Amino acid sequence: MRRRKRVGFTLIEVLLVIAILGVLAAFVVPSFMGAGEQAKIDAAQIQVSRSGPIASSLDMYRLAVGDYPSTEDGLRALWERPDSLDEDVKWNGPYIADVKSLIDPWGKNEYQYRYPGEFNTNGYDLWAMGPDKEDGTDDDVVNWTKE
Repeated sequence: MRRRKRVGFTLIEVLLVIAILGVLAAFVVPSFMGAGEQAKIDAAQIQVSRSGPIASSLDMYRLAVGDYPSTEDGLRALWERPDSLDEDVKWNGPYIADVKSLIDPWGKNEYQYRYPGEFNTNGYDLWAMGPDKEDGTDDDVVNWTKE
């Protein structure tokens, strides 16, 4: 009698491989999820920093107009001439290439702006509301030093 050669895996072997893959996934997936959120925070920090693209646009506006936009005019003044400007004031805008660059990385809110600044007394405050999308919480990404 000829013996048949065994082909395939036993149920125990399959379950063992599934268990090993489950343990690996339990360690790998959370680290990837955290990396995505950290990337958004880093992107927001770049945008609101004193050397970031929004700061450059605000500086170009200040050079042309003579001062930063008011809180009321906000960042909208970077792509649309504010009604509050006198007719003789030269507005060379738009000062940003894409209005969408003023939306935070979480895709829901515009960057927040205040001039004169409450925290940057010689300039403006610029911030993103952060992952929780609520203003004034600990996860806000700001252009001033938090105490």
